[in-house]
Amino acid sequence: MKSKSNPLRLNDLFFPSVAALVSVLINYGGTFAIVFQAAKVANLSPELTASWVFSLSIGIGITGVWLSYKYKEPIITAWSTPGVAFLASALVFTPYSEAIGAYMISAIGFIILGVSGMFDRLIQYIPPGISAGLLAGILLQFGIAAFGGAEIDPAFVIMLFFTYIVLKRLLPRFAIVGILVVGSLSLVLFNKVDFTGVGLDFALPVFTMPEFSISSLLGVALPLFIITLTGQYIPGMLILRSDGFKTSANPILTVTGIGSLIMAPFGSHAFNIAAISSAICTGPDAHENQSKRYIAGIICGTLYIVVGIFGVTLVTLFLILPSTFIATLAGLALLGTIGSSLADAMKDPAGREVALITFLATAANVTLLGVGGAFWGLVAGMLAHLVINFRTFRKPLSYQLTLKDKNEKRVAP
Repeated sequence: MKSKSNPLRLNDLFFPSVAALVSVLINYGGTFAIVFQAAKVANLSPELTASWVFSLSIGIGITGVWLSYKYKEPIITAWSTPGVAFLASALVFTPYSEAIGAYMISAIGFIILGVSGMFDRLIQYIPPGISAGLLAGILLQFGIAAFGGAEIDPAFVIMLFFTYIVLKRLLPRFAIVGILVVGSLSLVLFNKVDFTGVGLDFALPVFTMPEFSISSLLGVALPLFIITLTGQYIPGMLILRSDGFKTSANPILTVTGIGSLIMAPFGSHAFNIAAISSAICTGPDAHENQSKRYIAGIICGTLYIVVGIFGVTLVTLFLILPSTFIATLAGLALLGTIGSSLADAMKDPAGREVALITFLATAANVTLLGVGGAFWGLVAGMLAHLVINFRTFRKPLSYQLTLKDKNEKRVAP
């Protein structure tokens, strides 16, 4: 008999809303400055920069809302952060119209990957211990940064930390809400933010006719595709899996690829499943009932759309927030996920060393050949798994688990 999910109630919206707000705040306040840096390097006009912000935010919002509603899972989409970091140097040598063409080619690559189903088959070969070690390694730097800000503003960071641990003792479900409220009030009361020049003006998309060339294909499209795949899609899907969600990667790749293709002529370089900000909305802090965490995905997407409508003017509001607030909020919000990931990584004694290698290699955050630490951590973990567990590596995880069950039944008395 099929079990029916509990009906949606008004109080089901509170914690998903907070998780979504924290996720959006961390995304814009933490990494979006790189977009403005890349726009400055490319000598883009204010109108083209606003169009870039508009197309990214609206595209991310629509795809996130649709995927979360369709699959009833918190599928958080975001811009490619490693992709825009790469563009901050690549746009120096690439005409903007050719960069637009390269964005479109990269998006087509993701559509093909999603339709073919190859990426989903690849994910099946990654053992749970490696997935958990990879996630813990990615998030570790954010946990450390939560306390690193004490060098800059010790009183503020200590206040947020004290608020967190007191609420964890008294009202654990409200710990993240508490540091968000206390931190925001403190910023306003002690004049730590300057709202001068912050206004609300509607953004307008500006169409740029794409141009195509071999140099932009090899110099922009291909690196952007590889960097986004390894730096966003792989960790993003593993984060979704680690919290027990089963949506195939195929529709996510296809939908975000189509969205990126449509928005590319307006400046959007690439959007994809989120990694870091996704972990805030997929865990129990978003909702104790896993089946209702998709609400966080819908609210998150809606907030992105609102930001996109106002473009640069509303993004500026996020950028004026002190880095210590963003870092401490992100780190404390991710503590639960970091802890559970480490526990999952170390759970199986047989795979503990491989998981530890993955964790440490990922946490080292080494960038080689323009590809970030998450990919090389995965490579190190899979290489260790290949050498140490050669026989089981040849079959996907689903087969390994089935074989293990059969062997246990065979030896049972």
